[in-house]
Amino acid sequence: MNGNTIQILIAMIIYMAAVIAIGILFAKKANKNSENYFLGGRSLGPWVTAMSAEASDMSGWLLMGLPGVAYWCGLADAAWTAIGLAIGTYLNWLIVSKRLRRYSIRANNAITLPDFFSNRFREKKKLILTVSALFILIFFTVYAASCLVTCGKLFSTLFFGGEHYQLMLILGALFVLLYTILGGFLAESASDFMQSIVMIVALSVVVIIGLVHAGGIGAVIDNAQSIPGFLEFFGLASPSLNEAGEQLVAGGEPVFGEAAKYSFLSICSCMAWGLGYFGMPQVLLRFMAIRKESELKMSRRIAMVWVIISLGVAVFIGIMGRQLFPVEHLTKSGAENIFITLSTSYLPPIIAGFVMAGILAATISSSDSYLLIAASAVSKNIFHGVAKKNATDKQVMLLTRITLVVITLVAIVIAWKEDSVIFNIVSFAWSGFGATFGPLMLFSLFWKRTTRAGAIAGMISGGGMVFLWKLGISQLGGVFAIYELLPAFIFSSIVIVVVSLLTKAPSKEIEEDFEAVKNGVEGVE
Repeated sequence: MNGNTIQILIAMIIYMAAVIAIGILFAKKANKNSENYFLGGRSLGPWVTAMSAEASDMSGWLLMGLPGVAYWCGLADAAWTAIGLAIGTYLNWLIVSKRLRRYSIRANNAITLPDFFSNRFREKKKLILTVSALFILIFFTVYAASCLVTCGKLFSTLFFGGEHYQLMLILGALFVLLYTILGGFLAESASDFMQSIVMIVALSVVVIIGLVHAGGIGAVIDNAQSIPGFLEFFGLASPSLNEAGEQLVAGGEPVFGEAAKYSFLSICSCMAWGLGYFGMPQVLLRFMAIRKESELKMSRRIAMVWVIISLGVAVFIGIMGRQLFPVEHLTKSGAENIFITLSTSYLPPIIAGFVMAGILAATISSSDSYLLIAASAVSKNIFHGVAKKNATDKQVMLLTRITLVVITLVAIVIAWKEDSVIFNIVSFAWSGFGATFGPLMLFSLFWKRTTRAGAIAGMISGGGMVFLWKLGISQLGGVFAIYELLPAFIFSSIVIVVVSLLTKAPSKEIEEDFEAVKNGVEGVE
């Protein structure tokens, strides 16, 4: 490694040391009992709630995946996805957060999402709990894999010129695993707050310095407009590829074909990302963990400012990167490194190191959430909730740590291929959660007639349709190529309504719980 690389490494080590210190600081309180470990004792303030929710949600996808999409094919896909996410974020905070915070307390002080669904329907045979926990385990393992891909790409690109991806993947996984085991939800939320600041500062620094080198925003726009479909909301740039899937280069410039049409269906497909928020456990848990329901309004405002700025800047970085480094990244997977290229090319090494820590921040803030929630699904929900109801807190915590190791190993296997595309992995896991839990969350909170049978059928049909559509129906192309979240979300909603209406109405106690929450009552009277 040369001197510049060593400086970058030093900056990142300083950052990682700070993250570990937070884990150690909160370890004692977090390990006091499982409620503290998994939900922080419902003690989060409005700033930590908002910033940690968004940081854990966005992950390395924000700094690598989204700019990569904009760099590769232009504005449309990235911008419509960002718009959908911003709208989904706002609606989730506006209509779900307060009622879920209140209802989770009413539902026997539920501390995980499967707990909430199971207690909401007062089930004795824990089928809802088991099904929801299994889906969380499946999709969060895939989600964790996307974070590990980010770690592998980041470290291999920075320190080995793109070589030794698998080794860097393993080292990144070990670091994330160690941190998650140490501090649990409190450490995760506190560090996510810090990491959300690092992420938005990193994005801002890179876009400012990039604009200086690009010659201003006018030069960036002129270059983007010269590429067919690149700067259009209703068109899409089409990189010309060789047989190996690499973009062709002629005269030192990237070759593009004619702009592709961008249909209304494509817009719906991208904006459907916003539906995912209603079923995203790492965000929903923050609603449950805030110390006061009244503070959610402030959290919503903080979250929206962060989301709009970060998404907008991330998309612009991809557009700007195409002017500054037009032939640096010739594959769709490689395009996700444009943020790294900009940072290491234009910033002093020590500053670049801290900016690179922004990517690491995004990755850690998400992967620790994913690992922790997936582990809680096994240890708290399946083991303690179903298999061994008299399990001690010590046994639950031990199984949690064992589960964290196993999930990490599986995520490493999923992320092992060097050409993995972060955006694609995230989109699948996102659709899985959105379709499995999103409709059920909305109906559980706002439709009294929802039944236990409807809840189970809705989860299974939503999660199953994601697999069916992604792996089967979408291969037909045309209208069927739409993002799988949208049809799966609609299908799950229909199933919940139909099955609920065909089955016996909820008990009087369940309806009383619903009315109490609707009228602003917390807890059981």
